[in-house]
Amino acid sequence: MRKLTYFIATTVDGFIGAPDGDADFIYSYVDPEFIGLLTAEYPETISAAGRKQLGIEDAAPKRFDAVIMGRNTYEPGLKAGQPSPYGHMREQYVVSRSLTTPPDPQVRLISGDLVAAVREMKARDGLGIWLCGGADLAAQLADEIDEYVVKTYPVVVGTGMPMSRAGFGVRPLELTGCTALGGGQVVTSYDVKR
Repeated sequence: MRKLTYFIATTVDGFIGAPDGDADFIYSYVDPEFIGLLTAEYPETISAAGRKQLGIEDAAPKRFDAVIMGRNTYEPGLKAGQPSPYGHMREQYVVSRSLTTPPDPQVRLISGDLVAAVREMKARDGLGIWLCGGADLAAQLADEIDEYVVKTYPVVVGTGMPMSRAGFGVRPLELTGCTALGGGQVVTSYDVKR
């Protein structure tokens, strides 16, 4: 069975964006060492435009061959002329009630029962499924997430969009990996204890 992994960037105090969801401030903490880690371990999580800039357009997926993102996560790429930001993956899903037609033939829309759709994806053969964001989607899928990979940047913002809007609930995790980088970024991996 495929795993659903919430692979997300956050501040030290657990925010994935400003109160309006804008996460551009995070980019100032993306340095060559961090890019090296992503290209070596998670090349599929770099957008098609980023892969082209880095010269890794043909890098094979290592962990994920499907991505699920909310409409707000998808929107900036769409506005920048990237209607298929992860076209190098086998499956791209956007969860939206407002979109009725996919902006690109490679993008599939989920507007109905999200949990049922994810369970069906997990039952298919393939690599893992990347939950790209955001907080509302993470809340809806809180009981379906099998793994967290948290990229923590060395900054505190005080308030903003949380990693999840699931509300209080104790969900025990098991630490499976931790990598500290010279720029102060820390990448931690956790399996959900079931």
